[in-house]
Amino acid sequence: QDKEKLEICKLNDPPSAETVKDMIRYARNVIEEFRRAKHYKYILCLTLTPLVELLEICELSLDKMGAVFEDSNVYMLHMMYQAMGVCLYIQDWEGALCYGQKIIRPYSKHYPSYSLNVASMWLKLGRLYMALNNRMAGVKALKRAIAIMEVAHGKDHPYISEIKKELEDH
Repeated sequence: QDKEKLEICKLNDPPSAETVKDMIRYARNVIEEFRRAKHYKYILCLTLTPLVELLEICELSLDKMGAVFEDSNVYMLHMMYQAMGVCLYIQDWEGALCYGQKIIRPYSKHYPSYSLNVASMWLKLGRLYMALNNRMAGVKALKRAIAIMEVAHGKDHPYISEIKKELEDH
């Protein structure tokens, strides 16, 4: 699956091998920079402004990498996941949902059928849909999460019961 995970844009004039190599180097550097910035945020308990700056780092990086990489590329997915996390933290539910919707299809392709990473993303999407009053999409997403988790954890796992109760309460 490496080819799928490192997919580049299908353009009339495809990027050169050197351009792709440079973009991979850029992606790795920006991911490391983002990790450091997140680390400092936790140490200093920074305010909303630095969090918005973290989101800007993600968005600028996604724009730059998007010129070479497909959205299903692992570097793009990593940065979208980080952006989603920042959106969740600052309670930008629409922004988080937008990133989550972009992430779920490639996750479903890259990870095994019963991956908890995929289940976790469906769970987040379900809760976001519910918070944004899209009950039908929320129920569908939560049921997909439950289906995966029942295989991974077993049908009697307390976490599954908790999610089912969440569904009943909405």
